[in-house]
Amino acid sequence: MKIIVRWMLLAAALLLVAHLYPGVTVASFGAAMIAALVLGLFNTLVRPLLVVLTFPVTLLTLGLFLFVINAAMFWAAARVLDGFNVTSFGAALIGSVIYSLCGMVIDVAMERLFSSPAA
Repeated sequence: MKIIVRWMLLAAALLLVAHLYPGVTVASFGAAMIAALVLGLFNTLVRPLLVVLTFPVTLLTLGLFLFVINAAMFWAAARVLDGFNVTSFGAALIGSVIYSLCGMVIDVAMERLFSSPAA
């Protein structure tokens, strides 16, 4: 249940990103749900490999290169999906930052919502 609620909230966050920033467009809530799923898969499967391979650059930039990796995942998801479009890499960078901030808020809310009460 928790996974489905989080998935739907992340899809809604993707719609919010499209509403807030004109460089990102999402055709419908269904497209947003598929995009959220693909983003989750990319972030689970591809991102760790990129983080390891680019560790020296990430170290030299004091971690700022992780923003580029997040933007690459966002842009790649938009490239493979219909109904989810990002106009440029800069738009992917801004969109991924907004989406990440929404994701952090969702994670905190989910933790409070689904945490067991203290005994």
